[in-house]
Amino acid sequence: MDLEKHPQRPAAPAEPEGIRASDADRDRIADILREAMAEGRLTADEHAERVDSVYRAKTVGELEPLVRDLPIPGGVPRAAAAPAADVPEEPAGPADNLVAIFSSSTRKGRWRVGARTNAFALFGSVEIDLTEALFGQRLTVINATSVFGSVEIRVPENISLRGSGTGIFGNFEVVTLESPEPEAPVVVVNGYSVFGSVEAKPKRGKFIADLQDRVRKHLDKHLDRNLGKHLGH
Repeated sequence: MDLEKHPQRPAAPAEPEGIRASDADRDRIADILREAMAEGRLTADEHAERVDSVYRAKTVGELEPLVRDLPIPGGVPRAAAAPAADVPEEPAGPADNLVAIFSSSTRKGRWRVGARTNAFALFGSVEIDLTEALFGQRLTVINATSVFGSVEIRVPENISLRGSGTGIFGNFEVVTLESPEPEAPVVVVNGYSVFGSVEAKPKRGKFIADLQDRVRKHLDKHLDRNLGKHLGH
């Protein structure tokens, strides 16, 4: 065959929906789901199911349907918003990991809570005490897994605590708590236990000091940052 007369045809570029999803793409969709959960648009079960699908997705086209029925952060309907590629991405750092294998791992005292925490106990114990922690975001998700071990999570009484999970020959218990403060942080605990236990409940008598003032300052800072981005363009 004459290669000069029949040059090899270059591969056609992939359609936008067929492009492989990056970690930033997944984090952007997860952020939208977190906002929807905090606003009451998704239940804890729906949120957990969609987040699981987010991190299983391989292409951009698999991600978009997961938030098609939700507004983008800020309350703007997706149909009236700019295309996803033009939406500024919220900063999303890596998840915090607490692992205990034939050992124990504890996080307590005054510390800044990240948006996501993974807790894993295998023949060990993990303790997460949020009663003196600083919340830098409305929604905090803790994925807890216990295999022949225990994961114990304590929260102050003036935040919202939600979650769902499965106990297989073990115990998975989340004591649901709804804060009367509309802007209070929300902690969602998901996961499962196998021959072990996962327990999340409020710690009696422990409260976040100056909750409203702290949340208001955080929201003001967030709004100022977004306004600065828009003015800078």
